Amino acid sequence: RTPSPFLQNRFPCQPPTGTGVVPPQVQDPAFALVEFQKVARGSRVPKFDLATNLVGQPLVRQQVMKGLREFLENPNPVKPLVMSFHGSTGTGKTYVSSMLIRYLFQKGLQSPYVHHFSPIVHFPHAELIEQYKESLKRWIQGNLTICGRSAFLFDEMDKMHPGLIDVIIPFLGPSWVVYGTNYRKAIFIFISNAGGEQINNVTLALWRARKDREEISLQDLEPAISKAVFENPQSGFWKSGIINEHLIDFVVPFLPLKHHHVKQCVISELVQQGLEVRPGVVQEVADSIPYFPEEEKLFSSTGCKTVASRISFFF
Repeated sequence: RTPSPFLQNRFPCQPPTGTGVVPPQVQDPAFALVEFQKVARGSRVPKFDLATNLVGQPLVRQQVMKGLREFLENPNPVKPLVMSFHGSTGTGKTYVSSMLIRYLFQKGLQSPYVHHFSPIVHFPHAELIEQYKESLKRWIQGNLTICGRSAFLFDEMDKMHPGLIDVIIPFLGPSWVVYGTNYRKAIFIFISNAGGEQINNVTLALWRARKDREEISLQDLEPAISKAVFENPQSGFWKSGIINEHLIDFVVPFLPLKHHHVKQCVISELVQQGLEVRPGVVQEVADSIPYFPEEEKLFSSTGCKTVASRISFFF
């Protein structure tokens, strides 16, 4: 496998404005710069992987690559890159975020400059929300002071306590300096199942109106996502200033997957496990997954999430 240009063309993680000397542990390059001339010549970059390994998500390829390209080719971005991924289970949200991190950071998710938060693990108790706010603010501020080119992933935003996430608002906007530090080169990714049901319903309605899923636009889905995610009292974004101040650059919807998409996932998983790709096995694994709605059975109820665990039953 040819090494990614992201890993070949890293640029140093330098301290943001006003932070003084770089600590020894961040002298080594950590965050990778894309050489867009090489991208144009077809080098192995996220677009290539998204196009080949991410199945059935044309909107994701468009939105994520647009956001990433614009951000990385700008030496002085006006604000951090902020993306919010929405969709039901197994549609590729975690895969896409993990893939981007692996390409951008030499050690991938194990990089000291990548920070992954889960509300169940890190913020489990509602009564401690004020304590969580202070801890989260100090964690982000401290780590961005060490390395302005850091990434922060917030998983399961639909389970985040409402109001907690607003503590990071100062780090997301176009301010040149926050708490004495320039944070405009960071990346923030929010991941949520919220809006998944609404995305599925809109996709189904458009299919019944004879509109192919590849023709679905962001404008078709935005109203449903907005209502389900940003106006839901149970959502981490409920009444959030992040929404009111328009700090999210890209809202990225993940569509439900059809039977032929699941078959693609099965083939990919067989190859990854070093197993023979037998058409009969591919068909059986794909058929074993539940689909909805009950009559048409168009879309996988679990996306590709259970594909890996099901394969062992057919060998």
